Amino acid sequence: MKRKYSGLVLVLSMLMIVALISGCGGTASTTPVASPTATDAKAGKELKLGAIMPVTGPAAEKGKPGIDALLDSIEYINTELGGADGYKIKLDWKDSAYNAANVNTIVTDFTNSGVLMFTAMSSFEMTNAMGIANKNGMPGLAIFTASSLYNPPAHIYGQMPEYGDDWVAFANYYMQNIWKGPGKPKMALHLLNNTTGLSVKDIANAKAEAMGIEIVDITEHAATTISETVSLTAIKAKNPDVLFISSTPQPTKVILQNAKELGMTPDTMVIGLAHASFTKALIDLAGADVVEGVYGVYPTVTWDDNAPGIAKAKEYLMKNHPADAGNMDYLSVWCTGLISAEILKNAVQAVGYDVLAKGDANAWKAVEEKGFQTLNYGVEGIQGAVSYTAGDNRLAQSVKLYTIKSGVITAIGDWVTAR
Repeated sequence: MKRKYSGLVLVLSMLMIVALISGCGGTASTTPVASPTATDAKAGKELKLGAIMPVTGPAAEKGKPGIDALLDSIEYINTELGGADGYKIKLDWKDSAYNAANVNTIVTDFTNSGVLMFTAMSSFEMTNAMGIANKNGMPGLAIFTASSLYNPPAHIYGQMPEYGDDWVAFANYYMQNIWKGPGKPKMALHLLNNTTGLSVKDIANAKAEAMGIEIVDITEHAATTISETVSLTAIKAKNPDVLFISSTPQPTKVILQNAKELGMTPDTMVIGLAHASFTKALIDLAGADVVEGVYGVYPTVTWDDNAPGIAKAKEYLMKNHPADAGNMDYLSVWCTGLISAEILKNAVQAVGYDVLAKGDANAWKAVEEKGFQTLNYGVEGIQGAVSYTAGDNRLAQSVKLYTIKSGVITAIGDWVTAR
């Protein structure tokens, strides 16, 4: 009797367990309950990235595709790559309107709002941001850069080679592949009256003589210029072999249109451009006939390249911002998102989320030392690889030479070292 009772208790106990497991007559599950994963623990936690973009104002032709690209790349990173080491990146972007006072207000706001690092699309914007950023120790990534941003090096880094590097790369190409002599070629410089132009002025003055080039004229223009006929007439009188322009698309359009009116075309002289203006926006503004045969330097591949990351950039562009198709500024800033994510990933892996979550001086120090200064990243082949060398805050070394043929920016060589 005792044995039968014990057996009955055992059977009833087992039935109760099954009922509890299966619940309300359902079938018992054999799937174990998952323990919280690392991704679960990171859900809802964000790493904040600031961005200063000239979406309106005199450089809007660059800022609009720039912000489109940054939004798209952060969407790609968060939705397909899982953010930075599992943490979503929160983008806090502001329109500077290419105005210095606006930049000062924006970067001050960044220092007080938990931003871990920030980007600025133009060297002009970063020039006005760097005083506040360097004083506070907040690291910044300049997309389009000038040597003055990191000489001496502090907390600002260059995503790509700067405009002076463009001049060196172009001048080397010209001397090796175009100039036939005799004597020294005569070069005139037409430069935007901020860091976009001054960076070229400084390096050309320092290196031209040793490279066998005579600088016969240095002229500056404003971003809002509507005519450069007078300055170009003076340049033409000096009979230069080369005209090199470092500016943005809108004023470059004015210069090239005025030059054509004066007979200063690629048929009569070589014209080269630094990368700030050498993009599809210039072709659209000036017209294909005006830019035909113009040379340019740019630090990314083109949309027709087979670089590993191009397909994904095209996918997001066509999904979200098809009007930017063919724009190389979009590619530049797409890379900004990828590089920023890599920086934040390195930093959070090194010091942990809790350190970065405070968004304070210690977080900025960690992002700079464990993020920026540990970079070793190929940027999916879209621009030159980025890495840090002590004492030199330019993160990339390579550019490509291009020319415009039948309205298309066409590569004329592989990557070259711009330093």
